[in-house]
Formats: sequence, C-alpha cells, structure tokens
Amino acid sequence: MILIGERINAGFKDIKEAIINKDPDPIREWAQKQTEKGATYLDVNMGTASANPDDFLWMIDTVQNEVETPICLDNNKLNVQKLAIPTCKKPPLVNSVLAIDEKMDEIFPTVAEYNASIIGLSQDAGGSPKNADDRMVQAGNVFAKAMEHGLDPDQLFLDPIVMPLKFMQEQAPEILKAAGQYTLFSDPSPHIVCGLSNISNGAKNKSLMDRTFITMLIANGADAAILDVMDDELVNAILTAELMMNRGIYADSYIEAFRG
Repeated sequence: MILIGERINAGFKDIKEAIINKDPDPIREWAQKQTEKGATYLDVNMGTASANPDDFLWMIDTVQNEVETPICLDNNKLNVQKLAIPTCKKPPLVNSVLAIDEKMDEIFPTVAEYNASIIGLSQDAGGSPKNADDRMVQAGNVFAKAMEHGLDPDQLFLDPIVMPLKFMQEQAPEILKAAGQYTLFSDPSPHIVCGLSNISNGAKNKSLMDRTFITMLIANGADAAILDVMDDELVNAILTAELMMNRGIYADSYIEAFRG
C-alpha cells in the first residue's frame, strides 16, 4: 500500500503557524515522525497560509533536508506545481489535476519530463461526480490523456472523489463501484488513491469509519491513500486487508515486519 502522510498541511494549526513564521521545526518534526511510521510519500500543502510560491518551495526544501521520503506536491495552482516538480530530489507525486483537457495538457508534459506521478481526479468543470458512471467517464478521460502524453499507468493515480458519509451516504457504494472499474483500464492498472479522511468528515467515529472504508476500497482495487500514518490501528487494518487480497506473503509477524 502506498501511504501518503497527510500531516504537513496548513489545515493543521501548527503547520500554518510554521509557514507564517518561517519556523521549520514543526515541518521537520512531522516529516521525521511520518517517515518513521512508514509513509511512502509526504504530502506538502501550504493551503491558505500563503499565496507566495516561494513559501511552498521552502516547505519542500525543509522536508527534503530532513528526510529522504519523496514529496506529494499538494497545490491547486498548476503553475506552482510546475515550479516545484524540478526542485524535488526524488520524482514527486503531484496532487492533483482535474479531468479538464487544458489543465491536463498544462501539467502532464512536466510530469512526464521529470518522471513524476500524478493524481487524476474523477471530476471535471461540472463539479463533483454523481455516481460510478460519472466517475468512470472522467477517470477514463484522465487515463486517455495521460497515455497521450506518454505517461505509464504506474505514474497515474486515479481518485474516485470520496464524499463525507455523514452528508452523502448514498455516494459510498458508488465510490467503491468506480474504484473496481478503474482496474479495467489497463494491465497493470493505474493506481487507485483517495483522500481517506473525507469519508469521516464531520462524523463522530472517524477512526472506525476510516478503517472500515479503506479496507473496502482495498477490496475494490485501491492501493494508495492520503491518510494519517500515525494511526497504528488504521495502518494495521490496511496491512491486514492487503494480505487478505493476496498482495503480500503471510507471516505471523507481518505487522512487525512492516514497522521494522
């Protein structure tokens, strides 16, 4: 499972203050903590804490000077993403691009040039998808455009757009159905990713809902998630679900082996 640590995000108070005050310590701390917990990528998001691209580049440098874990570049401005990609010491994961031709044509050449990977959203200018069929159409557009630009399926992460269960309960089975359909695009298929905490947004039993939903997504082909890697029960559930899908070799010490 590709674990994308969510914690270096200005949505958290300590990271927002770190950006504003140019204090590298909280960013360094979370880079180290998440790496030790097994993060495959570290999501870096300055959110609304700053509009200055230099602050985003500073965050990236701060993380890369602390750990060797690759960066997930999380910024909604494609021009900023294009500036950031060449600064990464290891090929980054770009989060994200809408299923809109001009936006994909803008970012995919840089992704291809630097052997990066990208999260493609199953959403176009019309807004959030309504059902599995809508998600399949938009994901298909992203997949076709990625192949047109010479990207390998392994460089593409398709996001079915997870909705909050508390407010849009009917969407959960549609998301699961869409994820299963994404595996049919190619062999091997593109990666399937989600922003996991969206499912429990506003809910009481957040950790339980996250654990349950990610195991269901794994059964439908998901192999990546932006999540709280510090949640040991969540990560253990993921490791167990992957074993049950025959994606690893069983051993009684499989959890300890991952932690090691």
